[in-house]
Amino acid sequence: MIEAQSLGFRYAANAPWLFCDLSFSLAPGQTLVLLGRNGRGKTTLLKCMAGLISPTAGSIRSKGIVGYVPQHFASPFAYSVFDVVLMGRARHVGLFSNATAVDRQRAAQALETVGLQAFARRSIGTLSGGERQLVLIARALASEADILLLDEPTSALDFRNQAVVLSMLRRLSTERGLTIVMTTHEPTHALEIANRAILLYGAGHNEEGPVASMCTEEKLSALYAISMKKLAYTTGEGQTSSIVASYASIDR
Repeated sequence: MIEAQSLGFRYAANAPWLFCDLSFSLAPGQTLVLLGRNGRGKTTLLKCMAGLISPTAGSIRSKGIVGYVPQHFASPFAYSVFDVVLMGRARHVGLFSNATAVDRQRAAQALETVGLQAFARRSIGTLSGGERQLVLIARALASEADILLLDEPTSALDFRNQAVVLSMLRRLSTERGLTIVMTTHEPTHALEIANRAILLYGAGHNEEGPVASMCTEEKLSALYAISMKKLAYTTGEGQTSSIVASYASIDR
């Protein structure tokens, strides 16, 4: 569904590379998480995948409909939540045509998937940042995308809604076969839902591979320049892991 060959990006010929010589491929149903500190190229790489910007080097191909969910969204008009989600149907509606009953049904189903059907008639401007993020995910789902690209989809959500979104993304990949790429500052999220991870260290240094081999204490400590520890714990569904940082280790 997504294939990158020797991908690289920098803003000018004399500027340092954000990432370079990056190659990877994702099959239907796989989830990839992009990890790295601020300014290391996570959003830029995501935009290259979405076709919003062109890479400086290499190539990237996506097969299927791509749904892009940005981190921030500000509407210039007081659209209803339903209308924002219905915008995701634009590619299915002919030029100068109106949305059909099928289009409206798909939008309603997408809202139900993210649990916001009761918000359909609310103005988008009255929602919290986390609720708006869920609306944007619903808009991407309404497009019937094969590939979902999400820029920090849980950053504005409380712990419960983070769990809701992660569970939903896991379900979309396993049950619908969607290919998912997301950026996050939470390595634990990668361990919970991803198959693969890309570590963006900056200055053209990057690594890609299975999430278990990428999200190690050694690699994450180097990535974030802070001591990271992996903790194992048991839930009702069995043993799992989380990643925590030692804030006392920050080099000031």
